[in-house]
Order: sequence, then structure tokens, then C-alpha cells
Amino acid sequence: MYHDLSHPPHLPDEGLVRRVKALACTVPLQALDQRKASLEWADAKIYHMAEIALHTIDQVTIAMDFDTGAEHAKVLEQVRHFVATQAPDRGDAEHAAVADWVLQRLINVGTVERGFSWPYGLVGDEGSYSRFDFEFKLLVEQSTPDGFSLRATDEAINVLVGALDTDVESAQIAAEVKLDNLIRRGRLADAKLAAEQARYRTVQYGETLRRYLDATRRDVRTVDWERVVPDLLLEALQHIEGRYKAEHAILTNITAARDDSDDPRHKQRAAELVEIVRDCIRRHMQLQKAVQEAGDQFRSEQDRQLFSGEPQRAALHLHGQLLVPLLALSVGKALGPVHDFFRGALAPAPPEVLTLPSLVERLLQPPLESQRFAGEIRKPAPDPVVEQELFTSEHFRQAREILSLPAGSALLSDLLARARRHEPQVARLVMHLAAHAFNPAVGDAVREENSEVLIAVPTGEALDSREFGGDELWLTTAGVNHTVPGSQGPDLARYEEFGDEIPLHG
Repeated sequence: MYHDLSHPPHLPDEGLVRRVKALACTVPLQALDQRKASLEWADAKIYHMAEIALHTIDQVTIAMDFDTGAEHAKVLEQVRHFVATQAPDRGDAEHAAVADWVLQRLINVGTVERGFSWPYGLVGDEGSYSRFDFEFKLLVEQSTPDGFSLRATDEAINVLVGALDTDVESAQIAAEVKLDNLIRRGRLADAKLAAEQARYRTVQYGETLRRYLDATRRDVRTVDWERVVPDLLLEALQHIEGRYKAEHAILTNITAARDDSDDPRHKQRAAELVEIVRDCIRRHMQLQKAVQEAGDQFRSEQDRQLFSGEPQRAALHLHGQLLVPLLALSVGKALGPVHDFFRGALAPAPPEVLTLPSLVERLLQPPLESQRFAGEIRKPAPDPVVEQELFTSEHFRQAREILSLPAGSALLSDLLARARRHEPQVARLVMHLAAHAFNPAVGDAVREENSEVLIAVPTGEALDSREFGGDELWLTTAGVNHTVPGSQGPDLARYEEFGDEIPLHG
């Protein structure tokens, strides 16, 4: 049978797409070695970043369980020891920085969706070539009550085992058979690699079930609990039963190989295999518990969501779901989605012209000529600030009348009581003048040729007032004599208090 090679059949090549996706998952790891030369805080040429990335994914996959992820700090600590083996002469701070940098790149911190994208093409039935984007993630952060944990995606697990979109059950069976044969032949080094791959497949199988349960918690209508999930649970139980038998048999062979061997390296590798298989058994127990509780979770979520009302519509992510895809299109292809978005996002606006006369008037209106300049700019005229005096002349007159002290002296509390009969500002002014009289400016009184000066002396008791606090003052007035015999000017003065003259130096 011959084929015309000049006109090959245009059939979709799913195998080619699968290989392209497998290649895409390794691109972020290869890009790490290309970007390490641009690091300014360390000379990273000595580090093999792709190996560190594979080790990081390995640690996250091994540490995470069905319900919980890997702790961020523990993963960094394990990776730091691996980085230190590549450059033992470097410091611990640099080792920790390299481990953290690789982990951040695997999470793809700094992007909106925190994922990777790889373009690929697919040939249609009619020979047309369509382009698509393969969106994937390697490590994701999951919110927990204590902070954040790390989980490895299916793509990350496939990078470790060297396959993509492989059937979980068939890969698990192949890994178990390969592991059993290697142990029987005594090739424990190859058996360790096969055991690790079997454990990765076990984790991937648990992740598939966990995603179904998470989708059920969000909306039970998005998961087919009539056929798909029951079939999956039945297959999972059969898978767990078969793995129990195989893993216990393998564990028996490993234990026997460990006990019968005299080679220390052989014993060490057998002991490592024992730990790996025991970890696989532990993970199967967790998976079995999740399978047994899946039916109860579905019924409880169905009852909860049945009475929770209509689901709310998810908000549109403008940057990730509209702007970024539109920038990758041409102008002609982008006009349609933009028009549909604004037509649905903007509220309807009433037309400006509602009647026929207003339409005719608008059409007959002459066009306005555009002006070159906008016009003269006005200089702002600030409003005058009106200064409000705290005390008026009437306040000063009333305060001076109260402080005239007809009896010769008085207590401040009594004067304040008299001032309260007037406005409140009068009492404040009396208090203000009395406070200045505690240490009077005699020189100012002499220069201003005042006839008398107010003097305040503390009595040692507290002021009896509701508005003011402080010491009680005893107030009196003293006269100022500007012509002291024997003096040559107003440098000397005398107070006249109760008729007595007291010479003071100005």
C-alpha cells in the first residue's frame, strides 16, 4: 500500500501535542541555568539550577499529603543542604538565598496568575493550523490556618517521572511490576528509582481525587456524582487493594534482601527502599480514608448548598482574562471582544436628543470655530482674612474696673467671681492680667510712666475656680514715683503701697 507524500492527510496529531507539552514542562527548569548569570548578589555559575529545581519538586512531592501540603520552611531547609553540596566553600546565607530563588521561580512569583505558558499548534481536519497556549504550573501555594503550604501539580510530578498525561492506574501497575522484578534480581539502585516513581504516581492519583472533592465543596453541580465520581471511587478502592498486596509482598522481599546481604551498601539501599515502600503504604491508607469519606462529604455539601441560595457570579479579572489575551490579538480580532465587554459593562445611557424640535435646532446650529488659545487666565484673588480680636475694648474696660481694687487688695477667686457676672471673656482676661502680675515688669512701668502697677503674691492655697486651675493669688496695687530725690532720671522709682514709699531699682 502506497501513500502520496505530496498530499499527506490532514489529521490531528495528538501525540505531537503531548510531546510538545512534555517539553514545555521542562522549559522553566532549563531557563534557571540561563538566568543564573544575571544574579547580582552571588556568582551562581557554580550551581546547577535545574538539578536544584528537580530536587525542590522532589521534596515538595514527598512531603505533601492528601489533605496538607509541604511546609515552606522545611522544604527550603532540605534544598539548602542540597545546594551546599554543590558549593561547600560558599556561606550558608548564599545557599539559603539560592534555594529560595529557585523555589520562587518554580512558583513563578511576580506574575499575576503565577503560572507558565507555552504556545503550540494543532492541525485541524481541514488542514488549518490553529495556535493555542498551554497553561501550566509546577508548584502552587495553598492557604492554611497557619500560613501557606506548597503542593506539586501533575505537571511537576510528570517532569520527575518523564511523562505527561499518563494514565495513573496503568503507570502505577507498571511501576509496581518493575519494582518487584528489580528487587528479585538484586538491582537495588534501580529499584530505588522505580520505588520513587511509584510513590510519585501514588501522590498524583490522590491529587486527582482531591480536585474532585474541592470542586464538590465549591459547587456539587460541576462534578458528575452519578457516574464519573462513583466509578472513580470504585477504581480507587480496587487500586488500593491491589497496591496493598503488591507493596506488602515487595516489602517482604526488600526486608529479606536487607537481612541476607553482607554488603553494607546493599543493606543501606535496602533500608532506604523499606522506608519508601512504607511511605507508599501510609499514603494508600490516607487515600482509602478519603475514598470512604467522599460519599459523606458529597451528601453534606449537597445539603449545605441546597439551602445556601443561588450562587454568586464570579467577578471578571480584567488584567488576566481581558487585557492580556487582547494584547496578543490583532486590532481587527480584538474589536469584537472589546465591544462586547463595554456593551455589557456600561449602563444604558439616554440619548441627548429626545424630541424632534431639539434635533432640528441641533442640526441648524452653526459649527463653532476652534480657538487657538483657551483665553486669558485669571489671577486668583484671595479672600481677605478678617482678624477677630479675642478681647474687645469693652472687655478691657470691665477687667480694669474689676482690678482697680477699691479695698486695696483682694483674692483672685473673688475677682473671678465678680468677672463671671459679665461675659466669659472678661473672666479669662482677668485671669490673664493676674498671671502677668505675679512677676510684674517694673522697668516697663517706669518707661511707660504708669502711675501704679498690679502685684500678685501666692497665698499657698489652691485656686477656687471651676474654669481655671493653679495657686490662689493675693492681688494689690502699688504706686510708682518717677521723681526720686537725689536721682538724675527715671532709673530709680519707688512703690507707694498703703501710703509708704519703697525705693526700687529699675
